[in-house]
Parts: sequence; structure tokens; C-alpha cells
Amino acid sequence: MHPALFISKTGLSAQDTRLSTISNNLANASTTGFKRDSVNFEDLLYQIQRQPGGLSSQSTELPSGIQIGTGVRVVSTEKEFTGGSLQVTDQGLDLAINNRGFFQIQLPNGETGYTRNGAFQLNSDGEIVNSQGYLLEPTITVPENASNVTISADGSVSATIFGDPDPQQLGDIEIADFVNPAGLQSQGGNIFTQTAASGDAQTGTPGLDGLGEVLQGTLENSNVEVVEELVNLISTQRTYELNSRVVSTVDQMLQFISQNL
Repeated sequence: MHPALFISKTGLSAQDTRLSTISNNLANASTTGFKRDSVNFEDLLYQIQRQPGGLSSQSTELPSGIQIGTGVRVVSTEKEFTGGSLQVTDQGLDLAINNRGFFQIQLPNGETGYTRNGAFQLNSDGEIVNSQGYLLEPTITVPENASNVTISADGSVSATIFGDPDPQQLGDIEIADFVNPAGLQSQGGNIFTQTAASGDAQTGTPGLDGLGEVLQGTLENSNVEVVEELVNLISTQRTYELNSRVVSTVDQMLQFISQNL
């Protein structure tokens, strides 16, 4: 069978993966704290039919050779942790991190998850949780008779308790960062978990040691640029069509040979 068929097949498969990634980016264009994915490709092994630098005589060598590629494959999909635009909501438990860092979430299995989605709420015990009910780490409890919850840029949480004119500190929010955030594993629900590639979480006080500050009454929007994704979509479609054209052309060539030889 003609090798161009299998080469174009790898191209179709790679563009299909890229299309799925673009589709997911567009679907999450309005998801709070979402980070877009990009696809990285690499070429496959080459068939060396004539070695570059091989001897063409006893005193001369070939300046180039014959190397035929065998296609392309997706080598990785990478999260891009550039910041999204900030949206002011004026909701006391809506938080955003202005720069590097992740909020820490206690997952049901006991592990720690990490997220940029700071849309927090209170559960029935007055504990700060995310939209799935997972506790914010370190755990902070707001008393039932508390009002005017204030969260400072360094993560200090305080509130006014009924009958006490002075604000009372309830706890401190710590955020985490990684040497390689792109190595985090996506769990869905805007939650990531650490891997060997990301390195261990480095926790600290917001605003110190390169960590971003916490902004109260603010949410971080998705960093998906819709226009850029649409341009990538058009590029993917054209590349897919060209690979399809190769399949059609090889089919016509093989048909000609089978009918005329």
C-alpha cells in the first residue's frame, strides 16, 4: 500500500485531536478560572534511504541524503497558565489570585487539589467551601452571628461578630505554587493535582515570595481568547482538508494503475 496513505492518516488523527482541544477551549470560554490547552506535535521516525554524509567516492561525501518521513503525532497537550481577565462581583467570598498561585482544596479522598476558581461559599457548618462542597485549606469557619467578612490581600480573614465592635480574625488563606504548573494533572471541576512533573506544592502567604495577592469580590475569567481559537479552528480545518486531499489523490493514482496496467 502507498505509504502516503498512512502518513496522511497520522495527519488526520493529529488534527482531530487538535480540533477536540479547540472545542474544549471554546466550550469553557466562560468557565471561571479555566486555563486553555494547546497541542504540541512532533514528526515520526524517518526512513533513511540514503545517508547524509555518506561517501559518494573515495574522496567525496554526499551533502544531503534521502530521508522520508512517516507522519506526525501528538506529543502533548499543555495547559497555559496565563492570567485571565478579572471580573468584579462584589460578593464577599468571591476570590481571585492576581498573579501566580492556586487555592488549596481538600478532596474527598484526602488529597489536596489546586484551583484558580475562587467562587467560594459557606456550607451548613459555616466552613468556606467551593461549589462542589470541598473545603478550602486551611479550613476557615465563619460563625453564624458574623457579618462583614473581610479578606485582605495577604489572605487574612476577619469578620465582625454580633455584640463585638472589633473585627475578629478567623484564619489565614494560604496559596500554593509549583515550579512547573503545566505538569499538573487536570481532574475536572477546575481542580488540578500535583504530579512528579509539576513538583511539590510550595505554599505561602499571598503577596510574598512571588505569590499573587488575593482579591476579594473578584473572580478570574477564563484565559481563552475566542478570536484566537477561531483562527486555530480555521487552520485545523484547512490542514485536515489537505490531508484528506492526499488520501483522495493516492486513491486516484492507485485506481489509474489498477485500470491501466
